[in-house]
Amino acid sequence: MKLLKQIFDFYLNSSIHVALSCYALVRVTFHFFNIEYDEAMALFVFFGTIVGYNFVKYDALVRVKKNPISTQLKIIAVLSIISVVLVGYYFFQLKRITQIVSFGIFAVTALYTLPFFPNRRNARNWAGVKIYIVAICWVGATLVLPLINAEVPFTANFFIRCIQRFVLVFVLILVFEILDLANDDPHLQTVPQTIGVKRTKILGFLLLIPFWIVGILSFSFRDVVINLIMVTVLMAFIYFANPNRSKYYTSFWVEAVPILWWLMIVYL
Repeated sequence: MKLLKQIFDFYLNSSIHVALSCYALVRVTFHFFNIEYDEAMALFVFFGTIVGYNFVKYDALVRVKKNPISTQLKIIAVLSIISVVLVGYYFFQLKRITQIVSFGIFAVTALYTLPFFPNRRNARNWAGVKIYIVAICWVGATLVLPLINAEVPFTANFFIRCIQRFVLVFVLILVFEILDLANDDPHLQTVPQTIGVKRTKILGFLLLIPFWIVGILSFSFRDVVINLIMVTVLMAFIYFANPNRSKYYTSFWVEAVPILWWLMIVYL
């Protein structure tokens, strides 16, 4: 049982789970825009997420705090190095414009982690900014990049789906911020720190309205049902979120929502 827990914790701590969520959102994008499966694009995002998230999570631990490196962290480092190689491999299979835009997303991720300006904190610690940076990066990686690589024109549907994707990620991050309320630096000015947990939940519920509206615009009964399930699941996660929840509430269950969305599209 202990071994299974260690494997499961490694699966979460190494960012494989969140990478699967990003991969799932890329597949959702393929579905909504009728794009044939593009392995290079999907796996570029998958391995890029592992690299990006591990860089964000462990850079300060290793580079700044100089803490002793555990065995698990060493294995995560090896996985990250392998992922860097695979990111490079799939990167060169993408179209030139996709490569350029992906550099922009990488730059935002680096800004989020590294203090580029003297005597300044990184963007991750800028008051009230974190949630927007993360949401924009997810929209860029899982929606904008696949469309650019498939040469799909930016129509009204594109901007509508961008809003829907942004709302989804924003709401999921709100749940994270509620659970992290007791541990977050007060200077971060996260949404729960600024307006309180109750109002944060109300905000999350209100944001699900545009998410629901976009989901019914296709006028497909199947898509309407899937969208209704998504809204119900998201409302439940918001409602039951509180700072006393286990870390698995967000690190596994909440981050699995995009995977659930993709699986419903495939199998319902």
